[in-house]
Amino acid sequence: MDALSLAKIRNLSPFDSSDPTADQPEEHLQEVPPAPIDNTPKPRTNLDLINDCDSFPQYTSDPSLYLKHVNTYYLLRVAAHPDTTLGYILPSVAKVFRGLPHWELDDADRILTLTVEGGQEARSAAVVATTAAMRATNHFAVLKGWRNELYPVYGPGGKQDLLFSIERAASPLFGVVTYGVHMTAFTREKTQGARGEEELRIWVGRRARNKQTYGGMLDNTVAGGIATGEIPFESLVREAAEEASLPDALVREKGRACGVITYFSIRGEQAGGETGLLQPECQYVYDLELDGNTVPKPSDDEVEGFHLWSVNEVKEAMRRGEFKPNCALVLLDFFVRHGILTEENEKDYVEIASRLHRRFEFPTP
Repeated sequence: MDALSLAKIRNLSPFDSSDPTADQPEEHLQEVPPAPIDNTPKPRTNLDLINDCDSFPQYTSDPSLYLKHVNTYYLLRVAAHPDTTLGYILPSVAKVFRGLPHWELDDADRILTLTVEGGQEARSAAVVATTAAMRATNHFAVLKGWRNELYPVYGPGGKQDLLFSIERAASPLFGVVTYGVHMTAFTREKTQGARGEEELRIWVGRRARNKQTYGGMLDNTVAGGIATGEIPFESLVREAAEEASLPDALVREKGRACGVITYFSIRGEQAGGETGLLQPECQYVYDLELDGNTVPKPSDDEVEGFHLWSVNEVKEAMRRGEFKPNCALVLLDFFVRHGILTEENEKDYVEIASRLHRRFEFPTP
């Protein structure tokens, strides 16, 4: 990124109108304000928890609201696949790319194109250079959470069609799908009753209170992002050791893949950085049944501690809105799969079960 491009980024505030599009009609740049998570102390229903996380409008539920949002954004594309949209970008973000090397901004069709010729390495280098320049100029607050972790962005060819990699903290600026792993560790304990029934208990993590995103909230036993070139299960093994001190051999032997959940979030204040950024995510979900002698323990500074709670204790914490939004969805999925949440005890059962598996407008592996 040359000095002139850095100067362009430095001099253009992400939320002012003093750029070349200022003479265009006001509605051209108007953004739909985010619908923040409702943090009032009223009890959260299970459907509320879904809506907190899967907050981008559904076309099938409200076509007019969906189109109002979609028609506001710019479409992210690459020159190699000019008809494939990879993400939605806010106008206030898209305008920063005007005149930058390797990028073409089309205001008429509302498209931002990465124009680099060549393969994923060349495209990745251009994306890294651009986002690093934005970080160097303190242009976007979300980049203060820079992690030096690269996330993959796939094309229409799926897993074999890696288009480029992007810094984890920058991914919401581009609205691309990101991927992670979440694992619920649990135990089965004999109850005191005469019939010797078993009670299922869940290991719940507490996020460090100084984390930039959702500090101090409750979390799943293990959770983390999948880096470029990493397969989901290997990511799980790594995160289990880093976050919960769970042995490699144990996770490999007893960790069970249970599918995926998908959702499309509009980022609020608790996510850190600018609000209104778009974040579609796919989480690979795992279960791990532990005996009473295995206790997860923090091994880095991202987790404050772990608690072994009954299902009812977990449900109550969910009702109080104490869980990180996507972690609440992972637990709802766990409850559905284990027969804890059923059509008999949840009036919104069908909607909840279906909303855990949203179909994206963008390519996935």
